[in-house]
Amino acid sequence: MLTTKPSGRPASLIGQLLDFTWNQTRACAFAIALLSGVAASKLLPRLPVARYDLLVGYGALLTLLFWRRGWESGRDVAVISACHVIGLAFELVKVSQGSWSYPEPAVLKFAGVPLYGGFLYAAVGSYVCRAWHLFDLELCRYRPRATALVAAGVYVNFFSHHWLPDARWPLAALLAAVTAGTSVRFTMRGARRSMPLALSFVLIGFFLWVAENLATYVGAWRYPYQLHGWQPVGVGKFGAWALLISVTFVLAALGRSRTPSPARPLSTSAAILIRARR
Repeated sequence: MLTTKPSGRPASLIGQLLDFTWNQTRACAFAIALLSGVAASKLLPRLPVARYDLLVGYGALLTLLFWRRGWESGRDVAVISACHVIGLAFELVKVSQGSWSYPEPAVLKFAGVPLYGGFLYAAVGSYVCRAWHLFDLELCRYRPRATALVAAGVYVNFFSHHWLPDARWPLAALLAAVTAGTSVRFTMRGARRSMPLALSFVLIGFFLWVAENLATYVGAWRYPYQLHGWQPVGVGKFGAWALLISVTFVLAALGRSRTPSPARPLSTSAAILIRARR
C-alpha cells in the first residue's frame, strides 16, 4: 500500500492500522449480525417454525434496519438484492450437484435451498457497499467492461465446471490481466492510501474463507465431509472466494455509476470515480 501523505511515525501508523481495523469491522456489520443470528438460532428451543424460515425473516429485518438507519442507501440495497438473487441461483446449482447442503427442514425451501441462503451473499454485498462509503473508495485506471466480462466468466465457470473443463486458472490469469494497473484509493485518518485491486480481491477472499469456516461451524450450511461433525473448510475455497468477490465488486461499482450528462459526456470509469468520491 502507498500513501500520498507518508508518515514514518510508529504511533501514526499504529493509529491508522487501528482505524482501518475498526472501519473494516463496521463494514462487516451485516455479516457479523447475520452470523450471530445463525449461531443464536442453534440455541433456541424447539419451535413450530423451522430455523431456516426464522432466518429468512431475520435477514429481511436486518436489511430493513440498515436501510432505515441510513447505513445503506437505496442504491446499496439494490446491489445487495442483486447479490441475494445471483447467490440463490448459485446455491440451486451447487446444492443440486451435492457440493454442499442445508440438511434441516424448512417451508421456505426450494430444491434443497432455503431462501435465507441468499442473505449469505447479500452480506458480502453489504460489506463491499459499506466499505465503499466508510473508506471513501476511489478507483484508478479501472476497466469496467473488461473486468465485468471476466467476472461474468468466473461466475459461469462455477456452474459449468460440473459439465465442462474447469477454467478457473485461465480466468484467474485473465482477472489479473484486466486489473493490472488498477488500484483502489482509500482514506485512513485523513491520509490517502492505495492498494492494487487484485491484492484487495486476494485479501477479501482470505477473510471470506475464514468467515466460511465460522459459518459452517455454526451450521449455516454443511459440506459433505461435515455432515457427521465439523471439519475446517479446505484452503482451496480461499482461491474460489478471491475470484468470486470480483462479481460482487463489479455489481457495487456499477451501482455507483451514473448516466452521463448530455453537456459533458463521461466515461463509465470517470462516472464511478466521481460517485466514489462523494
